[in-house]
Amino acid sequence: MISRRDFLQTSMAASAILGASSFGNWAKLAAQQALTQDQLLQFDTFGNVSLIHITDIHAQLKPIYFREPSINIGVGGNKGAVPHVTGADFRKLYGIDDGSASHYALSAGDFSALAQAYGKVGGLDRMATVINAIRADRPDAILLDGGDTWHGSYTCYHTAGQDMVNVMNALKPDAMTFHWEFTLGSARVQEIVESLPFAALGQNIFDAEWDEPVEIFPPYKFFERGGVKIAVIGQAFPYMPIANPGWMFPEYSFGIRDENMQAMVDEVRGQGAELVVCLSHNGFDVDKKMASRVTGIDVILSGHTHDALPEPVLVGETIIVASGSNGKFVSRVDLDVRDGRMMGFRHKLIPIFSDVIEPDKEVATLIEEQRAPYLDQLTEVIGKTDSLLYRRGNFNGTWDDLICDALLSEREADIAMSPGVRWGPSLIPGQDITREDIFNVTSMTYGKAYRSEMTGEFIKVILEDVADNIFNPDPYYQQGGDMVRIGGMGYRIDINQPQGSRISDMTLLKTGEAIDPAKSYVVAGWASVNENTEGPEIWDVVENHIRKLGTVSVAPNNSVQVIGA
Repeated sequence: MISRRDFLQTSMAASAILGASSFGNWAKLAAQQALTQDQLLQFDTFGNVSLIHITDIHAQLKPIYFREPSINIGVGGNKGAVPHVTGADFRKLYGIDDGSASHYALSAGDFSALAQAYGKVGGLDRMATVINAIRADRPDAILLDGGDTWHGSYTCYHTAGQDMVNVMNALKPDAMTFHWEFTLGSARVQEIVESLPFAALGQNIFDAEWDEPVEIFPPYKFFERGGVKIAVIGQAFPYMPIANPGWMFPEYSFGIRDENMQAMVDEVRGQGAELVVCLSHNGFDVDKKMASRVTGIDVILSGHTHDALPEPVLVGETIIVASGSNGKFVSRVDLDVRDGRMMGFRHKLIPIFSDVIEPDKEVATLIEEQRAPYLDQLTEVIGKTDSLLYRRGNFNGTWDDLICDALLSEREADIAMSPGVRWGPSLIPGQDITREDIFNVTSMTYGKAYRSEMTGEFIKVILEDVADNIFNPDPYYQQGGDMVRIGGMGYRIDINQPQGSRISDMTLLKTGEAIDPAKSYVVAGWASVNENTEGPEIWDVVENHIRKLGTVSVAPNNSVQVIGA
């Protein structure tokens, strides 16, 4: 008799074959300029339950360019494991042809050239078309939003998230969870959540004073679909007060809360759940560890780290699905649930090629309504880029190099720091830079550009602290995004050393001199988690810098030497 785990592994192999053949078809069809919406949506309906997963949209209503990372370093047990495989190694792993549509969608190499060939991606009106097509095939499919939805654009900032709420309501999600949403402030989050026509889930969102669950964020919700009783458990971003300003949501505490997650799984199983789904904003490596510690979860829909994987990863008997970011992909997962157990699945990561997928007219109209009051400001051209501007990567991205240059120049600083956040679309060479583009990589509710003096010793402490948030071998201690971006200074990092010993050879670039631990340096940065930070808004700093340049050219950044990757 075949065991359940063997059955799942066989299903995994089927998923891999389906994914590989789909990617191959994209390549051939796109090369012939024959890629169609029907081919992108093609799916052999399977089992009796369908899940639709979207996550980390970051308020991108319109189609964009988005380059995947060329460097994504794994440490400890995750070294060399997906999603920490990039470039040619990634393409080889999944059987992706160089220059194909799947190369463009999932890998960073030759991005500018491929972007011109394949066009933009995303757009919530295109996502709506895909979602509606899945629902037409499987009317009772469950649509789940993994969070980082009400954050990341000009209109989202100026409407306090209302533009995204209005459009997402039109997509009719069944549930969501949270991260950056809380930086709107707890009062605004509560106001929105109380008006949502779907569930706002978070088993790990607790009252900070009493350490009790918060009523407006129930831990789970039941659904009856395809004759199956399904429990969806929400897992909000665990490290909110560390990664984001705790003073914006002082009523709440978070954490991974494994023990409570296990209790919730046991509770829903006790109430008859035949399928348990975790809608997570942990990040992929944290989800892998949680899956190894909490028993009884069938599916984890993973968010936060923006990973896009063409097939799920199996941990024990739990499948983990990663659906990318910025509206670039929609995941469909079909499940065979029999006798109270998840026995197999089929999965497809659907790329939202915006020139191929027809916009949903209702949602397209709604998007234009949200943007109309701000259209003149959004579309004003500030400058032009001769360089590919992108953000992703463990240590630097050209957008952040540009932001650091702006801080050094406009704030008259020796050293600049830009947070290693993952969100933000790309621009390809030759594009105009609009105000909307600048907000897409800077928009947040605590965007003041500070200017202060720091000793060389304190700068090293900052770098060591951030490095440990990223390269601690235990995923549960990886509480950051990517490494803080540095302008005006170079350094050496050995990622395999313990905290306090990773950073060395700190050098002030304008003089070539070693950073003196006892000397003070003028440092400019933004996104401080400290309350009452003073300074101009970062988007104004960047806009002023780009206006002065006219045309942006970002030189290659070789100021960080990485050891042990």
